[in-house]
Amino acid sequence: MKLAAATLDALGNDVGVPSYDRTALTPGIVHFGVGGFHRAHQAMYLDRLMNDGKALDWGIVGVGVLPQDRRMYDVLSAQDHLYTLVVKHPDGTLEPRVIGSIAGYLFAPDDPEAVLARMVDPATRIVSLTITEGGYHVNQVTGELDASDPSLAADLEPGATPGSAFGFIVEALARRRAAGVPPFTVMSCDNIPGNGHVARKMLSSFARLKDAEIAEFLESEVKFPNCMVDRITPVTTDADREALAERFGIEDGWPVVCEPFTQWVLEDDFGLGRPPYEDVGVQIVEDVEPYELMKLRLLNASHQALCYLGYLAGYRYAHEVCQDKLFVDFLLGYMDNEGTPTLPPVPGVDLDRYKHQLIERFANPEVRDTLARLCAESSDRIPKWLLPVVREQLAADREIKRSVLVVASWARYAEGTDEQGNAIEVVDRLRDKLVERAQHNREDPLVFISDPDLFGDLASDERFVTQYKAALKSLHEIGARATLEAL
Repeated sequence: MKLAAATLDALGNDVGVPSYDRTALTPGIVHFGVGGFHRAHQAMYLDRLMNDGKALDWGIVGVGVLPQDRRMYDVLSAQDHLYTLVVKHPDGTLEPRVIGSIAGYLFAPDDPEAVLARMVDPATRIVSLTITEGGYHVNQVTGELDASDPSLAADLEPGATPGSAFGFIVEALARRRAAGVPPFTVMSCDNIPGNGHVARKMLSSFARLKDAEIAEFLESEVKFPNCMVDRITPVTTDADREALAERFGIEDGWPVVCEPFTQWVLEDDFGLGRPPYEDVGVQIVEDVEPYELMKLRLLNASHQALCYLGYLAGYRYAHEVCQDKLFVDFLLGYMDNEGTPTLPPVPGVDLDRYKHQLIERFANPEVRDTLARLCAESSDRIPKWLLPVVREQLAADREIKRSVLVVASWARYAEGTDEQGNAIEVVDRLRDKLVERAQHNREDPLVFISDPDLFGDLASDERFVTQYKAALKSLHEIGARATLEAL
């Protein structure tokens, strides 16, 4: 049956449903970027609280600002903003639960004033973000705002109606200030080191270009907690929809699938309160940095370490790569010898256990996380997740050979053909530039890493360059698998 509020009572006992009265929910959070991860993570934690009779005044109103977000609006609207979260266990067990914490969804291009009205409402105390790494418009080398994006440029026009997340946040803060309403907290939940600091800096820079007074207000009054988030959430497929319908009788236009593991480490820095997240397993801490560095440099960087090499070697899913001992040894070698030496102590975490747990998570055959997904938007990921490891290892005169091979494998992948001559669909906001450079890899092996906006001055570091050229040559001459065997 079609998923809707009216059909919840008819679902089988093997499907969890909200135990709370959703008509009693009141919105307290506006969230930009309602994708799979948000629905598998932050919305799930709130649903847990609500099922315990808590946080009913913290309902989520999602906002979509991109043209492709209309589909999410259509699906959620048709399902009374309900959706099914399906946890995929390694033994093949599926654990479905209908999530009810999203109270509404607004498609901003249709009615931007409705979005602003919700954000200005005093009941809105948190504005949260999963807008991807690229959504913060950070110049990868300078760390400053890149205001050249057309959506930002449009929002900076005098009297412009907001069109971007940044535009809505700054305009809503300006209206709250004018109305004497205290500012909401901005909570970034993206995979960026110091995501709260980055959100504050980029929004402040954007606001300064628009209105210096609002920029000062933002800098002095608005809270930006840092957090670390973790749950592998692959793209939903038609097979996932079919399995949900066949095994559980639910017709859901956009369910979410995820692994069993979930983690959220959150800095307790909120201006107008927050839900009692700690009651459902969120780690509330004073300093998130050790945890986020652990995750970014071990989990996220390891995803990059496996995806290009695995794809070139003929694999298409993460679990296939992580059931191959050659690749597992490479990943553990990277984590032990290059990633871990750059980490500060991580309170309460056994790093050796964490690293082996990552391999187990990656190897879950039920999640079916595609390498294509992990290879996408590399220009936003490699500079944030892997190149800091390279730079710290170079500065300390420590090992870099595995990290360098990952960079070379990205360059080889960006050429647009695999080792069998099959076309690769390179998905990246800088796709045209990356592919054009990569196609000159053989005659000019430094062309790919000569972009200072992505690599800074690494192309002038003799040790990095020597190892990079050797790695790229090996990938061209003997391929990914033989290169790993010879490492």
